[in-house]
Order: sequence, then C-alpha cells, then structure tokens
Amino acid sequence: MTDTPRIALLIDADNARARRLDVVLNELSALGETTIRRAYGNWTKSELKGWQQVLHENAIRPMQQFDPSKGKNASDMALVVDAVEILHTQRPDAMAIVSSDSDFTPLVMHLREHGVAVYGFGDAKTPAAFQSACTRFLVLDRLSSPSGEATTDDEVPEPPRKATRKATAKATSKATEKATETKAATGGKKASARATAAASATAAAAPAAAPPTAPAAAPPANGTPERATRAQLRQDARLVSLLRGAVDSASDETGWAKIGTVGQRIARQSSFDSRNYGYAKLSKLIEASDLFEVRDAGTPDMAMRDPRAG
Repeated sequence: MTDTPRIALLIDADNARARRLDVVLNELSALGETTIRRAYGNWTKSELKGWQQVLHENAIRPMQQFDPSKGKNASDMALVVDAVEILHTQRPDAMAIVSSDSDFTPLVMHLREHGVAVYGFGDAKTPAAFQSACTRFLVLDRLSSPSGEATTDDEVPEPPRKATRKATAKATSKATEKATETKAATGGKKASARATAAASATAAAAPAAAPPTAPAAAPPANGTPERATRAQLRQDARLVSLLRGAVDSASDETGWAKIGTVGQRIARQSSFDSRNYGYAKLSKLIEASDLFEVRDAGTPDMAMRDPRAG
C-alpha cells in the first residue's frame, strides 16, 4: 500500500487558461499523485476549444455542462457537487481547484473543515477571500512552466477592444462622407467647415477604443518570473503583518526566530507561498524585504529578529 498522498484535480475551465495546466500538474507532482482529474465547462463554446488537446494529452476528463439560460453557469455548481461527492466517497488527501472565482470559497472552507488540504491555482486578480481559504494558493502568473517559459498571456486576443476600434472607424467614415456630401451640395467653405466639425463630433461620440494593455514584464532569459522589489514587499500590508506575526510567535527569549519555525507558523495560518512574489524560498523573500535583522543567511540556521522589538 502506498503512502503517496492522493489528490483530486478539479478545473473551472471558464476561469482558467489551458496553457497554464502544465504548471499546475508540475506543482501537484511534488505534492502527491493526481488520481482524479476533471475539467468543467460547456465544451460547445468556442472559447473553450483551446482545452481539447490539453485535456487529451493529460488524461483529464471533460465534464460537460450546458448553460441552462443566458448568464447562468452550471459548471460551477457541477464542480461543487462533484467535490463534495469525491470528499465522502473517494476520500482524497487533498484537492486542487484551478479557478480565479471567489464563488468557490465556501466549498474550500467546507473541504478544509473535513480535514482535506486544498491547493488553489489562479490569477493575481483572484479575490483575497478565496486565496486565504486555501491551504496554499499559487498565482500562476508568477510561476514558470516546466519548459522554463513564463505563463504570461500577452498574445491573447482581445475581441472587445478590436470591435470598439472598428465601431469608431465606421462612425468616423460615415461622418466624413456626410461632410463631403454637404460640401458638394452647398459649394461653400462655411458649409464644408460645419460638416467637418460634425464629422469630428460624431467620431468623438463613438465608443472610444480602450487603451492598449501594457504587456506583461518579459521574464529573464532563464524564464524566472520578475521578483517583487523591496518597496513592493514593504508596501504589501498583509504580507508585512504575516511575516512580523510569524517571526514574533516563533522568536525565543532573545528575540531571534529560526527560518524553519517561521515557515511552519506561516503555513499553519495562511495560503502564502513566496513564489507568488517571485522568490523560490521564504528566506530569500525575507532578506529582500529588509524588515528584519538577519544572521546566518543562506544556511539552515538562518534566523531573524524584528528590530522594533528593541
């Protein structure tokens, strides 16, 4: 009988990208064996076509859910129902939920109440409630794929933006034609000027094209995601509070806390993962934050002390 933890992987395909699946599977391989693999969505939608090959290559079962009515998503409910059923029938050691939807927060809390670890995977925009509910939450934008390529989405098309620009161009064209017709009919310069002004006004009234989104920061040559700077780390109030609280609770009578103990304290109370900030290890993130006095850096005996403690 094997002692390898069994993990159930449940994917909300409507709120996840197929191209990031290799990152998820790579992370789970270090945690145990993914014995249950399911992805939920309405597979008749063109938006989900990118999943077909990925599901086949990774032996993931597609769970079809038709949308009962416009604006309603049955996939979320199906995922929740299956998760609860798996909890009581298969009794996995952990579940992995791939989604950026905070609607799954109650489900995660229910699973954890029953002693099941929950690993969440999603975008940086994932609401804090869902992230905090998980045993560990990993921001996929901050992780590199096994191939060494960053999981950015800079080439993903944005149909709404293109449609807006097209509408603006069409409105401008019609207004210009109107100006030309007016000028031909009157033959006067004043009429021409008025028509030209009308063209400008019509173009301005058309929906403005959304400004282009700044491309994601290009990763270094080795594919490692960009690290958060000292200033960014110190400006993250939740992170600062978490680190200081963990160091305080793990410190001895001299005020020093071992890195191993600090890591344990953090793991017990938060879904924190240093890789979400671009640091492979907690110790490196702590050093970069410059919040603490550090000794024996880079060794298993590394310790830190909050200078505010005196």
